[in-house]
Amino acid sequence: MFELFKGEPEDQMDVKSSRDAAIRFIKEELQKLEGGEGRNIRGLQIFVCSPSEKKHVYEAALYVGEPGRLKDEVQKIADDFDIELPSNWTIEVDFVDSLPPEVKKAADIDLGLFLKTRQNLIQKELSACIRILHGEAEKEEYIINSGTEKVSIGRERSVKGADGFIRINNIAFPGDSTNEANKYISRQHAHISWNTENGYFMLFADEGGVPPHNKIKIKSLNDEAPIKLNSTQIGHVLREGDQIILGESAVVEFRSIAK
Repeated sequence: MFELFKGEPEDQMDVKSSRDAAIRFIKEELQKLEGGEGRNIRGLQIFVCSPSEKKHVYEAALYVGEPGRLKDEVQKIADDFDIELPSNWTIEVDFVDSLPPEVKKAADIDLGLFLKTRQNLIQKELSACIRILHGEAEKEEYIINSGTEKVSIGRERSVKGADGFIRINNIAFPGDSTNEANKYISRQHAHISWNTENGYFMLFADEGGVPPHNKIKIKSLNDEAPIKLNSTQIGHVLREGDQIILGESAVVEFRSIAK
């Protein structure tokens, strides 16, 4: 399919050829736009449909482990063709079992491209599994869906908030558990919500999950240092394999389930 890079390992060759093909495809699609039209674009969605044994090749080719690098490459293309993308445009890479019918399909690579505007967002339906790795919750696993507005996490199933209203924790850690990790989980620790506009789950700290109370840390597969949530207003986009530490030692894992 691609021209061989002599003298280089096969994986490295595949990464280079896949990246070249992907960038060329994106360039050809953006080149079709007139300069001013780029201002209507809110983002690019790249869909990859490939065998599981090739996923690591596409992850490297599309800089999945280097946030911002692919966006810089695409921005250079837009600048070369005088395409005025808005300052807050986004780019996403999604691995799927089949390419959505709305996308533009590449001819020589397992990839599709969708240019997002306010009018034509692809509505993704996703489910995810929250698995308890350490600590004791009412269940070992919880399935959450994109149609669910809010999934609350905390100690005890039903708690009364400072506003006098009753909060129901969908993922509840019993307070009478003998598991030491449960003691450091707040009654109003965190919640997960579905971002309809961008099509992903987000984790937010609640009042009991930020300093000076308990804490939340997230360890992602591609990040060496854990991420700390210090505000109830700024959320974290949940990615495959994220491990969430609640309090001192309770740990839950996020895994997506594509429909």
